[in-house]
Amino acid sequence: MRGVRLADAYSIYKRASSNDHFTDDYDDREQNLGRLQNGVWKEIGNPSWRRPLPHILVAIISSLLFGYHLGVVNDTLESMSLDLGFSGSSLAEGLVVSTCLGGAFLGSIFSGWIADGVGRRRGLQLCALPMIIGASMSAATSTLGVMLLGRLFVGIGMGLGPAVAALYVAEVSPAFVRGTYGSFTQIATCLGLLGALLVGIPAKDTVGWWRVCFWISTIPAALLAVLMEFCAESPHWLFKRGRADLAEEELEKLMGASHVKYAIAEMSKTDKGDEVDNVRFGELLYGRHFKVVFMGSALFALQQLSGINAVFYFSSTVFKKAGVPSDIANTCVGIVNLTGSIIAMILMDRLGRKVLLIGSFFGMAIATALQVTAASSFVPSSAVLFLSVGGTLLYVLAFSLGAGPVPSLLLSEIFPGRIRAKAMAFCMAAHWVINFLVGLLFLPMLEHLGPQIVYAIFAGFCLLAVAFVKKNVVETKGKTLQEIEFALLPAH
Repeated sequence: MRGVRLADAYSIYKRASSNDHFTDDYDDREQNLGRLQNGVWKEIGNPSWRRPLPHILVAIISSLLFGYHLGVVNDTLESMSLDLGFSGSSLAEGLVVSTCLGGAFLGSIFSGWIADGVGRRRGLQLCALPMIIGASMSAATSTLGVMLLGRLFVGIGMGLGPAVAALYVAEVSPAFVRGTYGSFTQIATCLGLLGALLVGIPAKDTVGWWRVCFWISTIPAALLAVLMEFCAESPHWLFKRGRADLAEEELEKLMGASHVKYAIAEMSKTDKGDEVDNVRFGELLYGRHFKVVFMGSALFALQQLSGINAVFYFSSTVFKKAGVPSDIANTCVGIVNLTGSIIAMILMDRLGRKVLLIGSFFGMAIATALQVTAASSFVPSSAVLFLSVGGTLLYVLAFSLGAGPVPSLLLSEIFPGRIRAKAMAFCMAAHWVINFLVGLLFLPMLEHLGPQIVYAIFAGFCLLAVAFVKKNVVETKGKTLQEIEFALLPAH
């Protein structure tokens, strides 16, 4: 009888976790659960959203650091170049920026193997180590070479951290709030960018302040390394490694004792205990996993080909033409980015991932169309600045509503547990390659083709992304990771 009750309870739990709106369906769910006997209904339903929250807040410190190190050289590069003796060398200045991106590519490649080898929790602790070492080297150096080596170390941590954090957040979050918690990584990145901007303001007037900017970043990195020691490990990783007892202990921390049996029953549907076999690289590119890996890689590629980094880069020039100082311009862009990310967090588990992606890419296409219009000769000069500035802010807002926060969350949801970490690593590496190519080619294209054609190309990729999402992306809102895997992965 107990086996029958458990099966019935699991079936109801599975249906309940797939509902779109927990609050709207709560009464119906409780009526269904109330039919069970011997108190089993108390073990069913959505777990508390509060339990995993502290663990998630610690993990997203890695995303905060990611955003901080992306922006820390913006206001400090000039004074840094004077102190280290490479002022006026565009090559050296470009290396200070691009070396970090190269390190991020390396970190993202190995993130999957690290996350599967030592676990999500240790992986996040490991990402803090090169960030501490690299930032300290950059802050204390008196030569360009050591600065570049420090930026390389920081980049490795930047590539490793967000990929592992996305895995961790997806695997410890209850299904009904996984979208909300997944949005935290993007919000943390925005806060890191804003923090770098605010910390860097005195750099132009205060000698040596750029060193302080690097030293400051070691504090959250140290906190990440220490506090993760007290956080739960991913139960999915533990169960996959054959450590079911430890998985149950961590599930009790994250969901409460009443939900442990049903979570274990759900994991046993797809994750095999003591599954420590190695995933070969070729498995990601052919066979039954090709569909989801292609979907993830294409989504990240379209995110970058939409021109987001070029728009961010060019926004200072747009605002400068409008007579807005660069500090105020960067602050405006940062605030709009943060505001959109917060709105996305609120809507993620209400509207769903697919709706936000389609609306986001379509909004970006409209924004780039405004930029194309602004570059046209028939537009009055009084309207050019309005269209340029408005188009830039609209683009950033639209990006932050979906194209920014959704892909990393969606990828951590759609990949089967067996390949999740390594597939994320593959897609993140593809993301950094496209990121680098767009950054490398943007200015030459702008010079030879002009802003109208370049922005028209970006608009075309945005519309292509809308079509791709409509055809290929499945909605994952409210579904458990196992339900998503069953829906996407062929049986053989």
